[in-house]
Amino acid sequence: MSKFERKFGRYAIKNLSLMLIMCYACGYLITIIFPEFLQYLTLDPYKILHGQIWRLVTWIIYPPSNSNIFFVLITLYFYYSLGTTLERTWGDYRYNLYIFSGMLFTILGSFVLMGYSYLFLKQGSYFVVSDYIFTTESYFQAIANCFSTYYVNMSIFLAFAATFPDVQVLLMFIVPVKVKWMGIVYAALLLYEFLTYPVYYKIVIAASLLNFIVFYITSRNRVHLSPKQMRRRQEFKRETRRSAGITKHKCAICGRTEEDSPDLEFRFCSKCEGNYEYCQNHLFTHEHVKR
Repeated sequence: MSKFERKFGRYAIKNLSLMLIMCYACGYLITIIFPEFLQYLTLDPYKILHGQIWRLVTWIIYPPSNSNIFFVLITLYFYYSLGTTLERTWGDYRYNLYIFSGMLFTILGSFVLMGYSYLFLKQGSYFVVSDYIFTTESYFQAIANCFSTYYVNMSIFLAFAATFPDVQVLLMFIVPVKVKWMGIVYAALLLYEFLTYPVYYKIVIAASLLNFIVFYITSRNRVHLSPKQMRRRQEFKRETRRSAGITKHKCAICGRTEEDSPDLEFRFCSKCEGNYEYCQNHLFTHEHVKR
């Protein structure tokens, strides 16, 4: 547990995935009832600087897609399942940090794109993009639709694929496929779009998925947890909470707890058979327990 987590972890929002899905559901309802109203909710940096600051938050309501209701329900359930699984595995604080950092990078990316547009695309009172001429308002309204929750959901999916690579899902409800292969395909498509699309779209993709890039770089050397290991860790935590007077963390080698040294970090070893937890000094040096 980091110092920031100990200090700010109590402020983490629980069931954040459910709240995101509720926002998407509101967006879908607005699409059906009053679709024109969505244009007042998009992430438009030009209008934000002209006083419409609510757009810094309301763009989360903008739905990832506007397909038929059956596909919408399947999509909402799918991303809810992925999000809640990550939330249980990482904990509320780290999942909050991942989601909100993705949103923050997306907002910053929209302003970076605005600066780029004024420097390189503005010609007089118009913006010229690939021989198309836009007024200032129409141009920023167009790029606002690019910064949507689509990439927020994509970052959740990629994080799930990186954390649980061997989990199987039913593609088209029929074909079983490991989620890591789907993640590789999606990553390849995103890379292709990044390399072939115009510069302004590169900024959209890079900003929206920067949180996943940071996550992957910082956690690529860690052992991934399988659903079975995740369940075992949750059961062990519940058992320790029931036991009064017992510390939450204890190293299986040296016996130190968080009370002995509050700065110590503790982790479970996925290669040991059983609920064995080690401090940071013995996590990578102990011999794995085999039954």
